[in-house]
Amino acid sequence: MAGLIDELIDVLKEECETYKGLIPIAREKTQIIVENDTETLQSITAKEQKAIDKITSLENKRVRIMDDIKTVLGKKDEELNLGTLINLLDRQEEEKLALSKLHDKLKEAISILVETNNRNKVLIQQSLEMIEFNMNYLQSTRMSPGNNTYTKNASQFSENNSQTGMFDAKQ
Repeated sequence: MAGLIDELIDVLKEECETYKGLIPIAREKTQIIVENDTETLQSITAKEQKAIDKITSLENKRVRIMDDIKTVLGKKDEELNLGTLINLLDRQEEEKLALSKLHDKLKEAISILVETNNRNKVLIQQSLEMIEFNMNYLQSTRMSPGNNTYTKNASQFSENNSQTGMFDAKQ
């Protein structure tokens, strides 16, 4: 079982470093969203995707190792997470301490990423709302007649306004 724990520690270290590497990328993304730089946003999203692919691979490894540990411990039907495993390692203080530190570092890195990504989500939502507002404003100004006064022949109004190129963004 010691080999499995060591392998788990190695995978968690690599996963933690990858998450920590995503933090400056997410913060840079915030600034790029504020600056409305779509070209750089696409580039940084590609960097994020590479890191996410690596995390997915590491996560699959971690799940496999945890399944092997469950088998060794005879806990096939039970859910075994990192916190539970740490509590089970009473006699292996070194591994217990290493896993505890990694657990805390992972939680901290993920918490920072969640906070930054939520901020980015709000900024993107505000940007989309502004775009929708501008589209609706432009559409309403193109659709309104130039003269809004009524005459006795108001029922015979003919619109000369050309609406080519406009669309309803909500459809």
